[in-house]
Amino acid sequence: MPTTKINGVNLYWEVLGQQGDPLVLVHGSWGDHYNWNPVVDELSESFRVLTYDRRGHSKSERPLAQGSVEEDVDDLVALIEYLGFSPAHIAGNSGGAAIVLKTAARRPDLFRTLIVHEPPLFGVLKNVDEAQPMLQVVESRLRAVVDLIITREYEQAAKLFVETIAFGPDAWPQLPESVRQTFIYNAPTFLDEINDPANLEFDTSGLSNFNKPALLTQGSGSAPFFAMALNIIAQALPKAKRFQFDGAGHVPHISHPRQYIKTLREFCATYQEV
Repeated sequence: MPTTKINGVNLYWEVLGQQGDPLVLVHGSWGDHYNWNPVVDELSESFRVLTYDRRGHSKSERPLAQGSVEEDVDDLVALIEYLGFSPAHIAGNSGGAAIVLKTAARRPDLFRTLIVHEPPLFGVLKNVDEAQPMLQVVESRLRAVVDLIITREYEQAAKLFVETIAFGPDAWPQLPESVRQTFIYNAPTFLDEINDPANLEFDTSGLSNFNKPALLTQGSGSAPFFAMALNIIAQALPKAKRFQFDGAGHVPHISHPRQYIKTLREFCATYQEV
């Protein structure tokens, strides 16, 4: 599959499927397009599915300068336009969900629907008193991960992130070796994200003109501050629906792929092009 220069950076991308609406899947922090492997083949039976490695990740080019979430938004917009892939169902997980929401605020015309799972936009919780103790714990854990990345202890940083923030205790050895190696290789990109002051911030008022259907999802096993953030984001979206993946956590497309496929298909089917 091709690598295309987008906004001056070579991005790796793949399209699977020959029929149906365009569906764009945006991976989260530390990952790459392979994170969607548990769901992409089956989804490609119903959609033309675009996956890609965000700048700096895996097969895409890694710029030397400090990056920003706005560059990720620029890349998503430009890649969709380059492929003529709009209007599309656009889904994102975690950091990818944050990129999708920021793109929706800027370019709603690219969307047929929006689907996001647990975007870490903790800036929307700055005035929510009950969230502060939990966010302080997360900040402490993130700092520990960042300190390890700074000293280039990438494997230890990836393990700590997986087990204290993303998945839970003892999760690291249960991940496939290929996933662990991806996390280790992409560890420097997470430092880039943390050093971007806009990364966790979001002005929800920008979504007021987004009148497309939106599905905001969470896992029943995830930390409660994700649901708190989604509550605030949902209030800004005129056509927002909510869904909880029972028994899942922060990455349901990996842990509960059957349920993820079913949920996404059923939601998108209501708004498919006739």
